Amino acid sequence: MKKTSALLYGGVCYVVFLAVFSYAIWFVWTLDEPRAAAPWPRSLLINMGLLALFAGQHSVMARQWFKRRWTRIVVPPVERSTYVLVASVVLLLVIVGWQPMPARVWSVDNPVGRLILQGLFGAGWAIVLASTFLIDHFDLFGLKQVWTYWRGEKYQPSAFQVYGLYKWVRHPIYLGFIIAFWSTPTMSIGHLFFAAMCTGYIVIAIQLEERDLITFHGEPYRIYQSGVSMLAPWPRKKESVAVPSTREA
Repeated sequence: MKKTSALLYGGVCYVVFLAVFSYAIWFVWTLDEPRAAAPWPRSLLINMGLLALFAGQHSVMARQWFKRRWTRIVVPPVERSTYVLVASVVLLLVIVGWQPMPARVWSVDNPVGRLILQGLFGAGWAIVLASTFLIDHFDLFGLKQVWTYWRGEKYQPSAFQVYGLYKWVRHPIYLGFIIAFWSTPTMSIGHLFFAAMCTGYIVIAIQLEERDLITFHGEPYRIYQSGVSMLAPWPRKKESVAVPSTREA
């Protein structure tokens, strides 16, 4: 692939991601709005299938064994951008295909309580975005790879660093998602199902991801893992030396 084509491709993939990610925030925000709904068994099966598709794509394409095979087809400089593009398309399918399940589970009527939950919703997404910059936002979404390729430089993965929230939790991106998914004044069955399934997947995905991180980074990651909580910001058990440039997505 020509360098300029790779750079343009990476830029397009990033723009698609930004558009779909913004749409996803709106999707979660409006999950509890009253809508016409199909029979719940049909809706449940469709929604389960959509989330399974999303989880399968993320779990498979993020693994090192897949990347080794995938880069025989896709040139390495655009491998990450291609992952971002495919993930964005799959997420869009989830949003577009999602079947409303609007029956109410709970509702917070107190104005202050509603305001707090809405604030937490925004804070969750802010944590997600901020955490990507605390590692390397442009590496995470493939722009660094195509940029260095275009400049004729050798790509170097981001080094271990300790910044901000990564001193308190190993996966603040995932923590932000969980906060955003559960922070709603009105919880519908569909929203509850979405939040519960995504939270369960996050816990499983972390186990898979950390196996790769231990294999790739070795003892430094084990030290970091032993000193910093996975998701809950508890006090550290012992001083940590580094934070890995993980690709949570």
